[in-house]
Amino acid sequence: MASLFGLARRNWLILNPPEAPKSATPLRFGVLGAADIAPQALILPARSHPDVIVQIVAARDPKKAKAYAQKHGIPEVAASYQDMLDNPNIDCVYIPLPNGLHFEWALRALKAGKHVLLEKPSVNNATEAEILFKSPLLSGPNPLVLLEAAHYVFHPAWTAFMSYVTPAEVASAKAVIWVPKWKFAADDIRYRYDLGGGALMDLGAYTASVLTHMFGALAEECEECVTQAAAYDSRCDRLFKARYRFPGGGLGEMEGDLKAPLDRLSPDIHVEHKPIVVSSADAGVKAIEGQEILRTRKIKFSTFVQPAYVHSIQVTDEFKVRKVGDSSGKYIKEWTNSKTIKAYSFREAGIDQPGESYWPTYRYQLEQFVNKVRGREVQQWVDAAESINTMKMIDMAYRTAKLPLRPTSEYKPAESGA
Repeated sequence: MASLFGLARRNWLILNPPEAPKSATPLRFGVLGAADIAPQALILPARSHPDVIVQIVAARDPKKAKAYAQKHGIPEVAASYQDMLDNPNIDCVYIPLPNGLHFEWALRALKAGKHVLLEKPSVNNATEAEILFKSPLLSGPNPLVLLEAAHYVFHPAWTAFMSYVTPAEVASAKAVIWVPKWKFAADDIRYRYDLGGGALMDLGAYTASVLTHMFGALAEECEECVTQAAAYDSRCDRLFKARYRFPGGGLGEMEGDLKAPLDRLSPDIHVEHKPIVVSSADAGVKAIEGQEILRTRKIKFSTFVQPAYVHSIQVTDEFKVRKVGDSSGKYIKEWTNSKTIKAYSFREAGIDQPGESYWPTYRYQLEQFVNKVRGREVQQWVDAAESINTMKMIDMAYRTAKLPLRPTSEYKPAESGA
């Protein structure tokens, strides 16, 4: 009963976070686009952050922007995107625009001197990613901050999960993510090629990122990618199944569906390590001369995208005892140890780091983004190379599927900046 009460309380607080008293000089954020994701990704998390105020919103339709501001308690409405960027009182910009607009408006925001929290996927393709994340505006003595909002890597559950993953020893990994078929209309922006639509762009941004983390590297090749076209535009994939080969022979797979049946709801990660020789202490047994112990570790991370609501990390270690150097396949003894880990706060993960059990992934992400802007140490981050590699993975899949890469923006940053 206590666990059910804790679950209910945590989930209520995720959606109804306590209001934190604000600091004397908080960072003032602008939201570029009246997007559905912004309340979850920034507006609600900002309530419990003492150093953040969501000050202004801009949208193509001024009436929509005004209604959005009233609904979400945002004090100001900008006349246009550029008007918001030109506002000297705004420190940071959150960009949840359609994918095809990310590149231009991220660069424009950086040129205006704003720190940028950029929705995933960061841009439309790897070419744009290379230009954006290597912009001279991000270097120098006081560089601006640019972060792709791969929010799940900021949660304590991800840190706990990764503590059991050894990338150099991973043999195979699979990441799957599903969206129920009723979620998005047939003409949703996710199915518009000109706006950077496609399941690989929307869901593959998660799964491709996961695979690069599991192997600690970019894939060498996408060996196969099967897609199903969206009804609205055949250049946009509705679902995908991709297989990659990683350095050292590792096999990575990912699947996603924007119109999945209801029996496919949990976004999961499956990892299997290569068999390795471990110490008797690691195996929890007494050492015997002339024998060695092999361990094969398997991990399943359920609901990795939004672990704050509920999640589990199942770690299964298969042990086999053999004579030292015996590769015949004969074993003296075999057994399996399993355990389930959950971590809703860093305290639960045994880590000394701020956070509450009701903080969602986006709140943990905001904590680190603010730390970075303020010049403080960050414990979790998504660096430029990781964001570029995610787009390279997606581009590989599109090429293998014989679908066009999402179009490169016509916006041309100036040589000296954006």
